[in-house]
Amino acid sequence: MRPASSFSPPQNENMKHKETTRYLICLIVCFTLTACSSVPLAGEKQEDARYPLEKEQSIRWENIKTESFMAIPQEAAPGEPFAVVYVPVLGKVEEKTGQNTYAELYSSAGKKISTGYFWASPLDEDGHGAWIALLTPPSTALSGKTRVRIKEGSSVLAEIPFTIREREFISEIIPLNQQNTTLRVSPDPKKTAEAKRLWAILSTTGSEIYSTAPFITPVPAETRRSSFFGDRRVYRYADGTSDTATHAGIDYAVPKGSAVYSAADGRVMLASPRIVTGNSVIIEHLPGVYSIYYHLESIKVKEGDQVLCGELIGFSGATGLATGPHLHWEIRVSTENADPDVFVARPLPDRRAILQNLLESF
Repeated sequence: MRPASSFSPPQNENMKHKETTRYLICLIVCFTLTACSSVPLAGEKQEDARYPLEKEQSIRWENIKTESFMAIPQEAAPGEPFAVVYVPVLGKVEEKTGQNTYAELYSSAGKKISTGYFWASPLDEDGHGAWIALLTPPSTALSGKTRVRIKEGSSVLAEIPFTIREREFISEIIPLNQQNTTLRVSPDPKKTAEAKRLWAILSTTGSEIYSTAPFITPVPAETRRSSFFGDRRVYRYADGTSDTATHAGIDYAVPKGSAVYSAADGRVMLASPRIVTGNSVIIEHLPGVYSIYYHLESIKVKEGDQVLCGELIGFSGATGLATGPHLHWEIRVSTENADPDVFVARPLPDRRAILQNLLESF
């Protein structure tokens, strides 16, 4: 009979091999699960890595013993919106009303070119916040160093250095037939009434915050653009005369009947036909921030509706003054025409950038 030691080693080696194999399998499984848990799911909203949450949570609001003022960003090209931020002592926005507090943007020559009223914006879940005013250098603004002046009534609270960058725009000539010439140049009391109503909506700075996320394009982003923001236009009328204008938005060359979606969460402020812009929809997204959709074939929302980002609001067409089927998409900020591409590229106002600036000021 063989001693036990003569056959036990092969059994031990086999057991060791099995244990090692199981251990390696466990390591592989654990590594895979950990790696998978760090990968965002499709459609999952991710935090902006530029400003980690732990930095937001380290804000010491009790350290803000004086009012703080900032512009984010500190420079912009014509048509690019930016935020003017007024942080009260301890971040207590409820102790001040923004109805009589506003920001003014000046040109490099010292002329006031844009005005925006402040509204309260929460910055954390504990109720701390800031007063925000959104401004846009007009698409016709000249480049140069300038300033933003913050006022309460007639009193100046602060001045912030600001720079308007240079930007070039393309030019285009648009020939109009007799019908479109008449639509554009002939006086009409109804056109005047429609213009007054439009201005009353766009010049209102409310208090509702429907969306602070980046916008989406109202049609697929890859859709061909037939006109761009800020284009310098020359209209050639049927009688041979001409006139100039600046294009306020983006024209998408979509076929008649293409679906048009809301660019962000908001409330429908206008949904009706207009003489010049045809079937039109205006949606409020932030105080003083409106998206506009013109020349629709049909409208699928009504005034007062609250809509979600990506919700169907109508179908494209060629109603009103249009030389062919397309969608005109426009965004207004404190009444000024703003470049829609900026809203798609980044949130406005950028809450994380505001918090980061506050952290760096301590």
